[in-house]
Amino acid sequence: MMLFLSVLFSAVALAVQARFDPDLGISETLAQERAARLSNVRYDLAFTIPQSRTQPVTGRALIRFTQPASAEPLILDYQPDAAGFLRVVEVNGRETPVRQVNGHIVVPAESLQDGENSVALDFNAGNGPLNRSDDFLYTIFVPARAHQAFPCFDQPDVKARWSVALDVPQGWQAVGNGAEISRDTANGRTRLRLTGTQPVSTYLFAFAAGRFSVEEAQRNGRPFRMFHRETDAAKVARNRDAIFDLHAAALKWLEDYTAIPYPFGKFDFVLVPAFQFGGMEHPGAIFYNANGLLLEESATQDQMLGRASVIAHETAHMWFGDLVTMRWFSDVWMKEVFANHMAAKIVNPAFPAINHDLRYLLDYYPSAYGVDRTAGTNEIRQPLKNLNEAGTLYGAIIYQKAPIVMRQLETLVGADAFRDGLREYLKTYAFRNATWPELIAILDGRTPEDLSAWSHAWVEERGRPIIRTDLSLSNGKIARLAFTQRDPYPGRRLTWNQRIQVAIGSAAGVTLLPVQLNAARVDVKEARGLPADFVLPNGGGIAYGEIHLDRTSLAWFASHLAQASAGGDRPASSGASAPRGEGTTGVPASGVSLDELTRGSAWVTLWDAVLNGEITPDAFLTLAIRALPHESNELNVNRMLSYVREAYWRYSTPASRTALAPRLEPVLRRGLDSASSTSLKSVWFSALRDVALTAPTLDWLTRVWKQEEKVPGLTLAETDFIRLAQELAVRDVAGAADVLEQQSRRIQNPDRKAQFAFVRPVMSSDPAVREAWFTDLMKVENRRREPWVLEGLRYLHHPLRANDPQKFLPTSLLLLQEIQRTGDIFFPKRWMDATLSGYRSTEAAALVRAYLAQVPREYPERLRRIILSSADDLFRASGVKQ
Repeated sequence: MMLFLSVLFSAVALAVQARFDPDLGISETLAQERAARLSNVRYDLAFTIPQSRTQPVTGRALIRFTQPASAEPLILDYQPDAAGFLRVVEVNGRETPVRQVNGHIVVPAESLQDGENSVALDFNAGNGPLNRSDDFLYTIFVPARAHQAFPCFDQPDVKARWSVALDVPQGWQAVGNGAEISRDTANGRTRLRLTGTQPVSTYLFAFAAGRFSVEEAQRNGRPFRMFHRETDAAKVARNRDAIFDLHAAALKWLEDYTAIPYPFGKFDFVLVPAFQFGGMEHPGAIFYNANGLLLEESATQDQMLGRASVIAHETAHMWFGDLVTMRWFSDVWMKEVFANHMAAKIVNPAFPAINHDLRYLLDYYPSAYGVDRTAGTNEIRQPLKNLNEAGTLYGAIIYQKAPIVMRQLETLVGADAFRDGLREYLKTYAFRNATWPELIAILDGRTPEDLSAWSHAWVEERGRPIIRTDLSLSNGKIARLAFTQRDPYPGRRLTWNQRIQVAIGSAAGVTLLPVQLNAARVDVKEARGLPADFVLPNGGGIAYGEIHLDRTSLAWFASHLAQASAGGDRPASSGASAPRGEGTTGVPASGVSLDELTRGSAWVTLWDAVLNGEITPDAFLTLAIRALPHESNELNVNRMLSYVREAYWRYSTPASRTALAPRLEPVLRRGLDSASSTSLKSVWFSALRDVALTAPTLDWLTRVWKQEEKVPGLTLAETDFIRLAQELAVRDVAGAADVLEQQSRRIQNPDRKAQFAFVRPVMSSDPAVREAWFTDLMKVENRRREPWVLEGLRYLHHPLRANDPQKFLPTSLLLLQEIQRTGDIFFPKRWMDATLSGYRSTEAAALVRAYLAQVPREYPERLRRIILSSADDLFRASGVKQ
């Protein structure tokens, strides 16, 4: 009987325990319970970083918090890799036994009390999010990876104040969110202590340590520090002032716009070699990809704009994301869209010679369309049940489509009302968390528009409208003009409310006509009687959707866009909304002169026509070859050449490429020779290097690589020679192995040398060497440097090598779930993009479709969508008509 009761009591105890056992990851239910329970959370952390990365990083965490009396245990998150484990736990000063369940620490309720509590934990840190190299490390805890390194409440709406002590090898620098308040060096070690922070989320806590050089500057009375590992002193000197200036300008603009001073005290930033992202917005310690900020002498206009944009983007996060943070990661897009939206506003004053409407169009629309046109697209605001899937939320829909949508919202509300609403939002929720509906409620009171219905179509649902032009002409003038929009998903019947600018062109000029698309069909009565050779719904660079031109307009652009690119540009600094069609000059043979924004819009629309089967790839390439010599705007040249690369490698057969190369390469060479700026020369040279196939061009590029011949007006840097060597090797030029060996000896920067050594086996002409490199990626430790992996994958699957999809594609598809579990937020999509980038065959398309057909029902929907999105070009190319 006693044995029976003992077993019964044990079973009851286990059942009670199991009732409180959390699931893997951080579920929405667990997060809501903790957010309601915990307040005044503070972390005091200490990490000891050994000289050798084979030794563990040890740590101690003192977590203090306030809670009401509770009969339920407290759940902490801690799921390290094999390097990490928990040593000792003390609760309110007493060593306490805890249970570790499903990546969590269960603290018994009876050890806690009403009011102030403390939990102290000694542990070995998990290596996964520490990004350790031989002589430096940096943390990446977004979206919910802090608990993979140390115990914490790893959710965005349990904000905390953080203080940290770092014990590092002597000679290392260290930086974190707080300012350094003490430093002691003894016995070959340096111990630093950093000040506590304002309340921030776990994903925003960060530190870096290692052999960094430090640049210091002051702007507007504010000190800045830049940590970097660049060994080229001339490169640093050439870039440092511009980097500091761009940060200072972004800070001043944001303080003025938000009416809130910079909220986080000191301002440091770290330039990380081969960083996974463009940047990461840790308050007080922004991390950047070093290549994006330390530009070469040959940097293009687009790269300089990109640097300004990423700096403005990360600086904007100090308010949008750091000061006010989303409550749950289903609203992660909010911080990203505002950072991008503000960045687009900030860079304008810094680049007065740039047509910023054109830049906005070309930066956002092609990338957003690249996902939104696919069967794998997603809504902007996605539901999320567990933070272990939060990384799959990120992508072009958040970063490129959402800013377009936010611009539409600002247009509907009005710029001043929009700004005032954001100021109210930031002040109301400062150092707290907020949701999208809470912001919409603030803005809704400032406009007569129905923002709830608008938000449902644009934010809560996926896809883009199918927009068609209904045009009827009589004697060269418009008798009827209407636009229809249709939902691409049967049965849903959404209407996307947007204000657009329609370009109507004729020999008399180009008229820009405002139209509000707020119904299934909109008749444009104001257009009647206007002379018209074409109608371009996206002529003002605003309309968003799958835009189908009417037959007359499509035929006109296919026949005349090349000639219409010659002349007619308004001055680039004249402003984005200047009227057109009033006294244009330089009219070409087509009879119509198109300004640079109309031309850019036309190319974006025509590329959709290629993908929709309305124009063949060969016809598009022929048109681009004719138009490129007439195009003077660098942004348009860059976009056109991007489409040329895609059409050339993805949508043309090998035979078509072989026939086209002798026509295309001379055009690119002449463009390089005649380019009026170093920046534009770099654009042309990069395109020529990437498409080169003929013996004369490859011989010339080889001489350039050997430095036997120079590119007039263009100075090539170490990174340029590395890329050139790789492009020559993948084409198996004579002596390719020797080119790689010599290039390896040439590289001076140790980080670039290590990356080259990692990627080099993929360049081998021996298939067995390439296969061995891919096999090594099965081990997670060989995938830690994700940019290196992606560079290697792009060459492994290069169109000149991708002739056997059975060799790597099945394993790559199977690995995706592990990639999502072990990699950073962008890695799954980029893994699939790089994997499928070189294929166009029906065999490869069938293989992907077969894989999707056989995955089990419980396969993650977001990963299925990633595959569908990445495979969209493959599916289209495999069935395209030449």
